Amino acid sequence: MKLSVVIPCFNEKNTIREIIGAVQACGFPEFEIIVVDDFSDDGSRGLLEGDLRSQIDHLILQDKNYGKGAALRAGFHAARGDLVVVQDADLEYDPRDFKKLAEPILQGRADVVYGSRFAGGESHRVLYYWHSLGNSLLTLVSNIFTNINLTDMETCYKMFRREVIQAIDLKENRFGFEPEVTAKLARSGVRIFEVGISYSGRTYSEGKKIGWKDGFRALYAILKYNIWAR
Repeated sequence: MKLSVVIPCFNEKNTIREIIGAVQACGFPEFEIIVVDDFSDDGSRGLLEGDLRSQIDHLILQDKNYGKGAALRAGFHAARGDLVVVQDADLEYDPRDFKKLAEPILQGRADVVYGSRFAGGESHRVLYYWHSLGNSLLTLVSNIFTNINLTDMETCYKMFRREVIQAIDLKENRFGFEPEVTAKLARSGVRIFEVGISYSGRTYSEGKKIGWKDGFRALYAILKYNIWAR
């Protein structure tokens, strides 16, 4: 069973080498690494095309900064594994959790698995209260419209059977990807599981990019893809 690891990258020169190394050490039997550089201008692209190129199976270079959702679409299209997982280019999520995410799919019980930062007893870094509250609120509103009981809709870690994610027509270019894909998965009737994962969140001084404007876009996307798109 081969895993495609899709890594969207925008200005992550301080962490991209380490995260690629962590993916290589994840312990998954067979995998491919797909990095989509979203027009980085901090030196990340030079690293990807230079020292790190031999460690990447597929390198996709965007011709402008389109956003995380657009980068993921490009990565999903290039994936050739049986399973596909999203891996952010920072160090907030631990690739050693890939095996845990894959287990319900490999057992034939799930088609999609979300890695929840709020379920289970895994370790997590203590950070912003209001950011956590915002995530919980967006998950609650999403659940109301999708009628599924996720604890962490906004999580990066989503693992899919490849045929499931490649069959979804995704539109969002930025952080609206999370509520959009959740709405479309829920409507498709696929089997969705959650597992608890570890989490080491970044501060904004450490490079965290998502902000309050993205929260409003996520709320808009929840309404758009659960009500207006029907």
